[in-house]
Amino acid sequence: LGIDFYFADPYSAWQRGTNENSNGLLREYYPKKTDLSSIDDNELIEVIYELNTRPRKCLEFNSPFEAFLYELNNYE
Repeated sequence: LGIDFYFADPYSAWQRGTNENSNGLLREYYPKKTDLSSIDDNELIEVIYELNTRPRKCLEFNSPFEAFLYELNNYE
């Protein structure tokens, strides 16, 4: 696809900013050591929807969903 990708070094959370932030947001719903395989698919979809429609400061207070739609509409 011609896309650059990078792997963070082990135990270097500062290299995974967005990922670590997303994990923290997910922890608001499910505490650490929660068995995610025991969660109902519909419940997980609701949580994912809530997280993706939540405004983010790094996106100028747009939601990730709004930012994604913006990029889709402006793709050339």
